[in-house]
Amino acid sequence: MFNTSLFGYQEIMTDPSYAGQMVVFTATQIGNTGVNQADMESTKAWLDGAIVRTLSPLVSSYRSEATLQSFLEAQGVVGITEVDTRALTRRIRDAGAMPGVICTDASIPDAQLLEQARSWTLDGKDMIAVVSTKEQYTWKAATDEEWAFGGLAAPAGKPYRVVAYDFGIKRNILRRLASFGCETVVVPADTPASAVLALQPDGVFLSNGPGDPSAVPYAVESTRQLLGKLPIFGICMGHQVLGQAFGGSTYKMKFGHHAGNHPIRHMLDGRVEISAQNHNYAVDATTLPGGVNVTHISLNDGSVAGMCWPEKQAMGIQYHPEAAPGPHDSDVNFLPFIHMMAEARLAKK
Repeated sequence: MFNTSLFGYQEIMTDPSYAGQMVVFTATQIGNTGVNQADMESTKAWLDGAIVRTLSPLVSSYRSEATLQSFLEAQGVVGITEVDTRALTRRIRDAGAMPGVICTDASIPDAQLLEQARSWTLDGKDMIAVVSTKEQYTWKAATDEEWAFGGLAAPAGKPYRVVAYDFGIKRNILRRLASFGCETVVVPADTPASAVLALQPDGVFLSNGPGDPSAVPYAVESTRQLLGKLPIFGICMGHQVLGQAFGGSTYKMKFGHHAGNHPIRHMLDGRVEISAQNHNYAVDATTLPGGVNVTHISLNDGSVAGMCWPEKQAMGIQYHPEAAPGPHDSDVNFLPFIHMMAEARLAKK
């Protein structure tokens, strides 16, 4: 997959949504700001390979704690440099996403490497089982004051209790939920709906994650059982899982959306957001049942970028509003979820 973001390579590399994939960076030079612990979006680098035009020989950032090369070596992630990544991106754009192999052993026959590449696929693979947490944990830390942005919507009383399904969740999503007044309990992807309800949350969050959404029927079924019982918000993979729980279907895109500069139209008021995206699959709008509204569309290809089912108090967006990396335009998309939980809390009184 190619990513056209000009910054945020560490966040991209540590995004679990890239598990099982190699990333082609179109930015002309990578590694010039080094790597630091604060910018980790998860516990490790999840991508299988990094393909870059030029690896910076120097690191120029007061926040740097290690070079990109030393970080990838420690993570066991292979990388290759001096590749014309923009020419490679044009080929992916024209022919679609393709499997590939990076090899350091010249003695291996090309035919063997070609067969290895052709045998690899994400279709039908449950990748969220690979990246999901194995143990439940609670997250309370908000966005650091140094990086805080946007208005907060913390409740006057106790925080909103959110149960988040970890399909490959990014830390900055958890930080933004905390900044909007949420105490989040993160649970494994295979947690049954009954266990979620037993935690008595104000709402449920379905996270981003890698792989084929049609390969995780257990996540779809749990979501289906929760529909209508409490507010639900899905992002990226969570959006696709929610679409299937609605009764719709998903499809594989030619090369997906991977960047921090994708324009999205909000259909209700016509505003345009510049969004960060990372997905290979999308929800098929023609399969969604009556009652489900398409709230956002991609201005690049018209694909579904957001939807909601007001009667069920459920909403999903296909992109990443937490800006890691990316612009802040879409941060407002956390607010409807907060409002749904506030209304549900009032209705219980």
